Amino acid sequence: MYKTKGLPNTRIDVADALRGIAVAGIIIYHAVEHFNIFTSQPISNTLPIDQQIADTLAWLLSGKMYGIFAMLFGLSFFIMNDNQQQKHQSFDWRFSWRMSLLLCFGIVNVAFYDGDILIIYALIGLLLIPISHLSSRWVWTIIIFLALQPIELMCLLSGYEIDPTHLWEMFGTMSEVHQYGSFWHNTLINLKLGFPTDVFFFVYTGRLTQILCLFILGMQLGRHRLFYNEGQHLYYWYQVLIVSVGITVLMSLTPFGSLEKWLSPIYNLVILSSMVSTIVTLWYAYPRFQRIMHHLCLFGRMSLTNYLLQSIIGTIIFCGYGFGYYHKVGTTYAALIGIVMVIVQYLFCQYWFRHHSRGPLEELWKRLTWL
Repeated sequence: MYKTKGLPNTRIDVADALRGIAVAGIIIYHAVEHFNIFTSQPISNTLPIDQQIADTLAWLLSGKMYGIFAMLFGLSFFIMNDNQQQKHQSFDWRFSWRMSLLLCFGIVNVAFYDGDILIIYALIGLLLIPISHLSSRWVWTIIIFLALQPIELMCLLSGYEIDPTHLWEMFGTMSEVHQYGSFWHNTLINLKLGFPTDVFFFVYTGRLTQILCLFILGMQLGRHRLFYNEGQHLYYWYQVLIVSVGITVLMSLTPFGSLEKWLSPIYNLVILSSMVSTIVTLWYAYPRFQRIMHHLCLFGRMSLTNYLLQSIIGTIIFCGYGFGYYHKVGTTYAALIGIVMVIVQYLFCQYWFRHHSRGPLEELWKRLTWL
């Protein structure tokens, strides 16, 4: 059984910076995907470099930003749970209530954007409760098991393939409404198909087990206090950086062939590890890097608010009931729109933190959690 070490859990600035990077990356990549609007209409404004931009951003952002977000979700759980343990109080029921609140935020979000992740986070997050009571040895065993993508590995060994036909049909139905339907028609179809489509997509791409893996990994990194610059922690992150970059290069040069479905999620996890270890290493090794990344800390401290805002703003920009940019801009211009969205939302963060210590939804979530 895990027992608290009784050490203070002070705010982790590098975690805020990573959270800011994750949310900003999610916004940009959602814009590149036209907020899940896939159309057969000709795109009005394209550039010759669109495909190169699309490939580069897919390699850098697709699946990695959600993964960083998931890992930090687990870290936040650990901090809150450990703080309650230090007060000799259980956090189990309180966290269940907190996930119920996150589920409500997710329902609001999916009404605007069918690619919501908050509902999935809220449901999978409940599994952290029993796992948090296990010893570190058992927790690491579960992490390794999930990191090996057990569903994909089982499919590979058995020869079974998940049929994505129904998934593409649901995507097509929603995309049609996003192009031509009214706001209320969009809301209804998102509430009806958004969550089942997300679950099917996460299972098909191997992200469902990977999210749980990263939740638990974030919790475990919190247990070992690896996000604090203590003892040999910087050395450990440097070792992770060297190993993960080496594996990333090796896997980038190796054709996956028939192992594609199994190895792709693992490749995604290795790239994510390279990114996180790079940021943490630079953060603690070079104080100047901290000053540069300070702006992303502000963005990360309002991650929930920024995530819901991007759904509202992005769908107004790209959906047919709004400005209808889904067929007006190619990949490069869409990425620039995403960058502008990040800048505008960052300016809002700057304004908000002049008068408040937390973001609006973060404050609401905290108050309701501790009712």
